[in-house]
Amino acid sequence: MIRNSEGKMCVGDCPIRQVLDRFGDKWSILVIELLSHEGKLRFSEIAQTIGDISQKMLTVTLRSLESDGLVIRQFFPEIPPRVEYTLSELGRSLVPHIQQLTSWGQENMEAIKENRRRFEAKQVKG
Repeated sequence: MIRNSEGKMCVGDCPIRQVLDRFGDKWSILVIELLSHEGKLRFSEIAQTIGDISQKMLTVTLRSLESDGLVIRQFFPEIPPRVEYTLSELGRSLVPHIQQLTSWGQENMEAIKENRRRFEAKQVKG
């Protein structure tokens, strides 16, 4: 159960829920994981590697991660302009936790798939 610093159930405008919401979206963890492996990437390289993310959604995701201090955006005033993204120290501190979650998912994916099949079969019968 998620509790605030006073030990009460965290509801409403709760800071921990705001943090967890960031990682509950479809793209943030993927971008963090990608940057943890690649180091520095340009916007187009991130988009190309992920593949099925829209330009708008990648922009929103990168801005959100930057606003949280997890990603550093570096602008180079060249022609054409160049922008590179890297993980901040705070972002790098998150990587081991993401890797643990990924490992858990890999270890339990078959059980989850089987549970989903059983659930869907009950829905069809019921």
